[in-house]
Amino acid sequence: MTIRLSPEHRLTPLFKRHHVAWISEEEAERQDIRPLRIGILNIMPKAEEYEFNLLAPMGRSILQIIPIWIRLRNHDYKSSDHTHLNQHYLPYDWAQSVAGLDGLIVTGAPVEELEWDRITYWKELTDILSVARKANTCLLGICWGGLALAKFLGYEKIMYPEKLFGIFRTRNLVPDHPIMGGLDDEFWCPQSRHSGVADDVLEAAEREGRLRLLAHGEKGGYTIFETPDHQFLMHLGHQEYNSTRLIEEARRDRARGRRDVGPLKNLSEEEPVNTWRANRNEFFNSWIKHVYLTTPFIKGPGEVSLVNEIVVGDSGGAT
Repeated sequence: MTIRLSPEHRLTPLFKRHHVAWISEEEAERQDIRPLRIGILNIMPKAEEYEFNLLAPMGRSILQIIPIWIRLRNHDYKSSDHTHLNQHYLPYDWAQSVAGLDGLIVTGAPVEELEWDRITYWKELTDILSVARKANTCLLGICWGGLALAKFLGYEKIMYPEKLFGIFRTRNLVPDHPIMGGLDDEFWCPQSRHSGVADDVLEAAEREGRLRLLAHGEKGGYTIFETPDHQFLMHLGHQEYNSTRLIEEARRDRARGRRDVGPLKNLSEEEPVNTWRANRNEFFNSWIKHVYLTTPFIKGPGEVSLVNEIVVGDSGGAT
């Protein structure tokens, strides 16, 4: 039991092929388990093709998870299937007011080379983060999403002279941490970014008690860090990527004439070997567990829960 899907959902064959657990809505309703509602603000190119990258590791959890796909009102989604978005995605205010959210994931986006005020949806995103912060929603930012969370907290990005692109050795700085505790002392992590946050800025924030630094990469600096209350977790890598995603991005960038895209570091484009899958699964499972343990929910007559008992079905609406 884990990800709740209708048997007709377009991703069901992928779940079966990769042996990722899923459960039908009918079966889920027969279990006396309170599912987690995880909002996923998906801003990745070809949003529909990216979805399984997140659902695959989340589907390893033994908890029931209802993914609530969220779209921005001020973003064009030029490369994505708009029919799919209209059927399966909700604006954040609808998702929060109708479904309630226990956790919120903000994905990467191909806008990190733009100044913040040139991003059409930046104000909308900061408004969403403000609402989520007040609601004590657990937040996870991935790659640009992590940089966006950092900017929201007051930490500016710096641009790199060349793209950090490939698989990089990363050191676990807090191996007894509730989320990092299951990861290896050193683990491999996919990276696909032009920017990060300066090490000295993050180290100063940790000394002042405003951040906790969790992982450091050999080239990309601090890759995972959080607020001390664990509400904001920033992961500047792409731990969720499958074996071929970086290769597809490299070919796309080269076709566009990007001169800063050389051979991927530590990954063969002809015979890719996944060296990060186990740590990927552990990271997302640990974050899901953290969301579960920190979300108040009391079931019983006359008691108040944080969410309404509804399910977001295959049509994307509340049923």
